[in-house]
Amino acid sequence: MSNLVIVESPAKAKTIKKYLGKDFNVIASMGHVRDLPDARLSVDIKNNYEPKYSIIKGKENLVKEIKEEASKSDKIFLATDPDREGEAISWHLAYILDLDLNDTNRVEFNEITKSGVNNGMNAPRSINLNLVNAQQARRVLDRLVGYKLSPFVSQKIRRGMSAGRVQSVAVKIIVDREEEIRAFKPEEYWTIDAKFIPKGSRKAFPATLYLGKDKISNQEEAEKILGELENAEYTVKSVKNGTRKKSPAPPFITSTLQQEASRKLGFQSRRTMKVAQELYEGVEIDNFGATGLITYMRTDSLRISNQAVSEVAEYIENTFGKKYLPSKPRFFKSRSNAQDGHEAIRPTMPSLEPDNIKKNLTSDQYKLYNLIWKRFVASQMADCTQKTTRADIEGNGYIFKASGYVVTFDGFTSLYVESKDTAEEKASELPELKDGMSVRKKEIKPNQHFTQAPPRYTEASLIKTLEENGIGRPSTYAATISTITGREYVKRDSKTLVPTELGEAMVNLLKERFPKIVNTKFTAQMEESLDTVEHGEIEWKALIDDFYKDFEKTLAKAKTDMEGVKIQLEEDKTDIICENCGRNMVIKVGRFGKFIACPGYPECKNVKKYVQKTGVKCPKCSDGDVIIKTTKRKTVFYGCSNYPDCDYVSWYEPVNEKCPQCGEVLYKKKGKKKALFCQNKDCGYERAEKS
Repeated sequence: MSNLVIVESPAKAKTIKKYLGKDFNVIASMGHVRDLPDARLSVDIKNNYEPKYSIIKGKENLVKEIKEEASKSDKIFLATDPDREGEAISWHLAYILDLDLNDTNRVEFNEITKSGVNNGMNAPRSINLNLVNAQQARRVLDRLVGYKLSPFVSQKIRRGMSAGRVQSVAVKIIVDREEEIRAFKPEEYWTIDAKFIPKGSRKAFPATLYLGKDKISNQEEAEKILGELENAEYTVKSVKNGTRKKSPAPPFITSTLQQEASRKLGFQSRRTMKVAQELYEGVEIDNFGATGLITYMRTDSLRISNQAVSEVAEYIENTFGKKYLPSKPRFFKSRSNAQDGHEAIRPTMPSLEPDNIKKNLTSDQYKLYNLIWKRFVASQMADCTQKTTRADIEGNGYIFKASGYVVTFDGFTSLYVESKDTAEEKASELPELKDGMSVRKKEIKPNQHFTQAPPRYTEASLIKTLEENGIGRPSTYAATISTITGREYVKRDSKTLVPTELGEAMVNLLKERFPKIVNTKFTAQMEESLDTVEHGEIEWKALIDDFYKDFEKTLAKAKTDMEGVKIQLEEDKTDIICENCGRNMVIKVGRFGKFIACPGYPECKNVKKYVQKTGVKCPKCSDGDVIIKTTKRKTVFYGCSNYPDCDYVSWYEPVNEKCPQCGEVLYKKKGKKKALFCQNKDCGYERAEKS
């Protein structure tokens, strides 16, 4: 008997084939095989929003091959990813292969290991049409919004723009924060900080003046208090010693993995999900062969299997000792709206330490696996315990407060500590203090401060905000951020996300004319409605109809009210003079990206190619300028403006500085640590870049 198993990717197929053996043929669909064609709306609004699917362009031969393999098989199993998208892919495959939707041919693999594959194959089910319909509802909703709203936005602001249901809300969140920052007015305040030394000791400890709800608003107030403290004697008024416990963070879900990979590794969310997919689908490991290293990476559940808890407990006891195990296993509670279809993201084999398989992994795979592995193992370790001390120091009626702690048992922190978006408390230990003890003032000084504007969003904090507000799904965040940056509604400034003039113009237009589209609560309610479709509580086309009727009226009114109106954006003026009319040419954005044009259009139609210079002369020909270029995949590299006469190219950006050892040009090193280095292999010079 011949069995055919269809998955999405060749890597996944290879790993699964190893576990199933010779009686199974495993092939890949390479993702979706059927979808809504891009060239048209592909949704029949008049026929109850019926989607018009077709074979994806370029996949005709692949579909033909899948059909041929299916015709030779006695049994077909659809083993696409275990989520809405995977369910929809299986449904489309069932359609093109003319399979009975009631047949139990759908299998799920939460992890691509021998036990994970066997468990999935032993529990086949029929395709879950509620999951499929939830995916269809999202797809059709996004298509209607995108294809109806984008032409309007393009007409009113700039050609080629797009507006989406989730992406527009994400841009609005970033724009709103930028407006907060602009409107923010810093307020001056002062603190008075001191260092005291206990009698009979040499060790000073810090303390800060405590005024309750009152604050010191200016230097005059600070100096008045300093005057009153000039000859004060200081005594320990009270000391409170205690202990506190710090518990580990739960294992990762999709959103927290993206956030932590951004903070700790500097990974963008798309990069994180790409690498996580590779780890899930399987990697060739010595003595194991092709093996899935982590469980499914699109999940919002914190559930952990009893087997995984047992395995990691055994590993912790054998590696760290029994005292590093909590009194009972930890189980974490998922959010109330979590789908709970899968476990949390964890290593499939806790005993498989990252350093032991490092040689089998790419650099990115090792970094992400190491992060996932440490987070999961630490989540099942004992608490960190700390001895805390808080003291009040009195002088002339004023109270200074001092606090500190010391770690008495490191627990899970010996392996992993979660990163935070804000500055974390630093460990400090106070000397032994007792009530009534005299302390000597070592120094006391006023410090001026100003209140700070709220920080700009980073990828990590934006994902956190989207999740907290119920906007989109964690599996969509990577695509959303890629879209808004790729379309230049948002730009990256170091690690922060900053709205462009284009993004602000789009958001302002949508806020004025389509307030529901950029309303966070409305968008969150739509996500909840999609969940009710998944649970079979409402019919998906009814959900679409309820949304679209109101949307259509709003769009029609906006078109009428803004007929003939065009929103003007400021154009970036260049120092390039138009040789035809003498005006300063400006940077414009067209269908194929940026270009330079004369502002005198239509009288003067002079245009030039847009070139972004680095300010460095070509190291090879010395005549041309080094300019920024991009590959077809938008990867940045550097080349000479005299190409093809000069073939200089580099993946690294050169600077206007020569190597002090060999005299060649220095380049900027990529990564977190800013550095300059020499590409001459015989030299090897490198130093930190001056900020």
